[in-house]
Amino acid sequence: MDTIVLNQVRIYAHHGCLAEETVIGSDYLVNLEVSSDLTLSATTDSLEDTVDYVLLNDIISEEMSIPRKLLETVASSILDNIMKRCDTVHSASVSVSKLNPPIGGDVGNVTIKMTRERKPL
Repeated sequence: MDTIVLNQVRIYAHHGCLAEETVIGSDYLVNLEVSSDLTLSATTDSLEDTVDYVLLNDIISEEMSIPRKLLETVASSILDNIMKRCDTVHSASVSVSKLNPPIGGDVGNVTIKMTRERKPL
């Protein structure tokens, strides 16, 4: 299985349980890794035969723009959307990191990482 990776997609969003977080917002980093068979696209050199990483980035942006309380919900929605819109993706892993979280300590970020595998037909 082959892999496409989007590293350190930086997004400003409004997630969090505190009211201030949904108003003020915060910086996030998203990392995405999808597994797919890239043999055909490597031969044809055609975008139609691969997983379009522009679409993957669009999915990340769309889901990050919807304010949610938990990063778990954000990560799960990103994965669900990828599985729904990218038929050739066999599995996907995403990590969503909130930079400088308001947790009362010197913490650079908190990260949620989740993985989904396509269920066999």
